[in-house]
Amino acid sequence: MAKILITDDEPDIIALIKRNAEREGYTVTSVDDGAKAVELCMREDFDLIVMDVMMPDMDGFTACKKIREIKDIPVLMLSARGTEFDKLFGFEVGVDDYVTKPFSPKELMARIKVIIARHSKAQPRKDQTIKASGLEIDTLGRTVKAGGELIELTAKEYDLLLTLVRNKGIVLSRDKILNEVWGYDYFGDDRTVDWQIKLLRSKLGELRSCIKTIRGVGYKFEEAQII
Repeated sequence: MAKILITDDEPDIIALIKRNAEREGYTVTSVDDGAKAVELCMREDFDLIVMDVMMPDMDGFTACKKIREIKDIPVLMLSARGTEFDKLFGFEVGVDDYVTKPFSPKELMARIKVIIARHSKAQPRKDQTIKASGLEIDTLGRTVKAGGELIELTAKEYDLLLTLVRNKGIVLSRDKILNEVWGYDYFGDDRTVDWQIKLLRSKLGELRSCIKTIRGVGYKFEEAQII
């Protein structure tokens, strides 16, 4: 069964999540600080990390960024703060999902199930390299080049771009994007898509215009016009 690492400095929160996760059959390990989580991830593999933002010694955002540098482990971030800035920053460092405290244990377990299932099924298709408007997407190496230059994308930014490019010319609703990229539509927040689009565009440089906003509907990828 999947292994989960809970990182939180509140014993009651750890106990709550652990009790529900073990009830679902997950193997659970817990630590009370971000630095300990980074150290543990260097020695062990996990299928998911549930990480609090505010912790002593090393906060969740910093820990997530450091873990991303060594391993591709999905992270579900917990926070008592639900501001747009916090969520944007979380997505920018590679967070897969963001849950605001207090939370429903049932909803948290549902999100955990979806993230683990989607991450385990994330196998590259046969189309190893996709080219569109100066973009080169290597689906085996999960890397992206724009104009021949490698650009650094988080896991979700990569998945979002790949989904848009594979459906180029087709308008994708926010619900459709949530379902394709995050693997759920009920729990999703439309603003999650908008935040990730904003971050993705900021990294594409001149090619940012290829991602079109269709007001009141969603987004689509269009080939750049050559003049």
